Formats: sequence, structure tokens, C-alpha cells
Amino acid sequence: MTCLVRDSSTVKIEDKIVTVKGWVQDIKNLGGISFITLRDRHGTVQITLPKKKVEKETFKSLVTLTRESTVIITGEIQKSDQTALGLEIIPTDVKICSRADTPLPMGVVDKVNVEIDTRLNNRFIDARRPDVKSIFELKSIMIKSIVDVMTENGFVQVNTPKIVGSGAEGGSTLFKIDYFGRSAYLAQSPQLYKQMLMSTGLDRVFEISPAFRAEKSNTSRHVTEFISFDGELAWIDSQKDVMNILETVIDQVLRKVNERGKEQLDILGKKIRLQPVPYPVLTYKECVKIVNDSGIDLKDGDDIGTREEKIIGDYMASKRKDLYFITEYPSASKPFYIMNKDGTSYSCSFDLDFKGQEISSGGQREHRFDRLIARMKELELNPNDFVFYTSAFRYGMPPHGGWGIGIDRLLTKMLDLPNVREGILFPRDVSRLSP
Repeated sequence: MTCLVRDSSTVKIEDKIVTVKGWVQDIKNLGGISFITLRDRHGTVQITLPKKKVEKETFKSLVTLTRESTVIITGEIQKSDQTALGLEIIPTDVKICSRADTPLPMGVVDKVNVEIDTRLNNRFIDARRPDVKSIFELKSIMIKSIVDVMTENGFVQVNTPKIVGSGAEGGSTLFKIDYFGRSAYLAQSPQLYKQMLMSTGLDRVFEISPAFRAEKSNTSRHVTEFISFDGELAWIDSQKDVMNILETVIDQVLRKVNERGKEQLDILGKKIRLQPVPYPVLTYKECVKIVNDSGIDLKDGDDIGTREEKIIGDYMASKRKDLYFITEYPSASKPFYIMNKDGTSYSCSFDLDFKGQEISSGGQREHRFDRLIARMKELELNPNDFVFYTSAFRYGMPPHGGWGIGIDRLLTKMLDLPNVREGILFPRDVSRLSP
């Protein structure tokens, strides 16, 4: 008879005596017998306390515990047809690690709706809920799957600075910081650095890291700090090469999450609908027509905003397509590094939309030094502020392109979460800086 430290999912009847650790989820006192539901990250196990079989002090210490207190219990396993695991534990030794205060700021298993602000303010308790915990386990599975798929497709994982001297997307959404008396910024994107790496011979690179946007948008889809998944590849013929690899990656990642995260998806009552590749491609002009046909006026050159994205998403959903590309946006709406489509006012760009929301932007970059500088001047950017970046284009830069994906948005759409904050442990937005 040995004492083994176990989680609740691996406790077995043949173990005889075990030690389990966890949170007291519930206590029921029925006079001569009491029951404790003990929870860890894997599930629950029943601790049964027959008053006549358990030492008086052990019985008293357990039945007077508050919910969510943490304990270590050693006991004898017995068969039980009244529990989900088919067993119960009769305690012989108890160690109380921490007694929880009362009342709890929010419940863990109570069937009471709690406002999202209360949940986020008490994330340390909110994440004890099996459904919430499952979201973050799936997020971990998704990121691991991205790394696996990118590596399998010949990409090298890199890390680039998050304190920078200039922004990739423009000044209005930059967080300015004091850097030893100099102006610096939190990185909006690894864009400029991953392009520079295309001149090194690292033909394919990717990064999964934080990004920061000083956007004063307090919506269900905007936060000021998020996790970005960026990829860049060299020696492309057109943006189609980038789109081909991106859809391959997304397809494989969704399949891996569906397979590896089955337990968590079951807890959430979710199933990822897999869509065969290739994904449909709509041009910007075609999207303008779809929106206009719905009765909303959208002119050529106008931005495709949240309302328009939803209209296009509903249109594609009617064709049972969740994932689709939108290509050839007007050049005026794109950053300086996106290549123009020669002879037109459109760009070699694309967005990847998922259920009516953009989750990725990308395209072919301008690799020709003179055209890059001209484009910067056209947008009233000072090339002298970007010498660290443009120097890489003066000494041999191959044709290249890439993408950026918001990991949190991808998770939100994959699981149909109502708010992107549901998939971020400690979100940051215009009003939230704590916890």
C-alpha cells in the first residue's frame, strides 16, 4: 500500500491509498456523513467523511472549511456507484494549505451570471471555472499547433524588438515611452524587422509575440495589447504565394486544434467547422458590390468597416464559407510597405476574414528601394526616420510578402466567443490597466 500524489483524472480504484491536492468546490453535511467535492485542473473527486470512520479532528477540520480553500488529502479509495469516477476517498490525513475568505467575489460553479468586468477583475477565480480554463488550454494548444505547422513548412521562429524608434503602421496608434531621455514606442508589429530578415537568407520566418496599438476603441473586438502571429517569406511571385501558404497553415492549425483539443471543445460544447482549401477569394470591388446590393451605400475607395464586414460575412455564410480572402484594396488605405498593383490605384494586399471579421492582413511588399522611398514620401513619411529599415533594401532584397494575425481574434472566431477579452487572461483596453 503506497501513497501516490495524483490529480483527480488519474485516481483509480486499484491505487488503494492516494494523496490528492485541490480546491474545495463544495461541502455537504448530512449529519452522520459529509461529502466534499475536491477540484483540480483535471476534474473533481469525492471525499466522503463517515463520522464514525474518520478521526474527530480530521472530520471537524474538513467540514468547517470554506469553499475554494486549498487542501492536500490522503485517504483510502473505495468503490462507489454514486460518483462519476466510480470511487470515493475516505480521508486519513488532511493538510489545509490555505483557507479562503468569505464571501467569494464570484462563484465558480454557481449557476449565476456574472458581469464580464467582475470576472476580469477576479480572473484568478474566473479561470477556475472549467469552461474558462478550457478556453486558455485551447489557446495553448493553438499556439503549439502554429509552431508545429510553421516549422513543418520550413519557417524559422524569430524574436524582434518590442521597444522601437518608429512605428510600422503610423503614428496615431503608437504608445510613446521615455527611453533614457529619448522618444521610443511600443511595437505595433514586427513588420519592418521581419522584412529586413528577408535580406539575410532566412527565407521564411515567423514570430508569435505581443503587439501594442493605442486605439481608443472600446469594442468587443479591440484591445490595446494582443498576441500577434506574423509570417514572412521570400522569393515569391505574387501575393498569391503568401495566401497559399497562409491558408495551408490556418487549415492545418484548425485541424490540429480540433484533434488535440477534443476534451476542451466538449466542455465548451464547441466543434470547429473545417473548411476545405483553397479558401474563396473576393476582390475589394466585389465586396463593394455585395455591400451595395444589401442596401448600404459604399463607394469605391471607402473603408470596409465592421458593419460592411458583417454584411460580407453573412453573404459568405450563406454559401457555407467561414474563411475567405479579400484582395486588391485601394493603395491609399494600405501602409507604405505594401506593393502597388502596377498601373492601378489598387494594392497587392489581402485580408483573411473569419465569420465576418478580419483576422489577418498581408500582401506582397515593395522590395525595390527607389519605389519604397517614393511611396514613403508620398505618404509624407520621412525616409531618414527609417534608415535602419531601408538600408536592408539597398544591398539585395528578394521579392517577399507576409501576414499578421491576431491570435486572440483567431481564437475568438474559432470558438465563437462574444468578446475578444474572453480569450485574453488579463486584457488591456482603454479603461483596463489592472489586474
